[in-house]
Amino acid sequence: QVQLVESGGGLVQAGGSLRLSCAASGRTFIINYIGWFRQAPGKEREFVAAIRSSGGSYYADSVKGRFTVSRDNAKNTWYLQMNSLKPEDTAVYYCAANINYSGRYSFTRDYAYWGQGTQVTVSS
Repeated sequence: QVQLVESGGGLVQAGGSLRLSCAASGRTFIINYIGWFRQAPGKEREFVAAIRSSGGSYYADSVKGRFTVSRDNAKNTWYLQMNSLKPEDTAVYYCAANINYSGRYSFTRDYAYWGQGTQVTVSS
């Protein structure tokens, strides 16, 4: 089992920045990669970014150049740095853990463990 807890969400003005954290506990050694997803009201959950245990990262086109994923192995914590935020970035953000090396980073069903989500609201 792996437990994930997100933090760092909040209210920010357009153009501002936030850093989300995803702290993992339990059998963290089975994590292959961490994905970040978001879900806005009335919309499906969508892929934002992912980072492999080897360090390779992947981004949705909508956030490329503005968001950066990173990790602190010593703390079992992953981060999503969000810069130049836009009102359309408003959503609940989730981190999720993949344990089966599927490589399909944007597929929600390929993630076995999910955090509870943290709200990000960007005002115009």
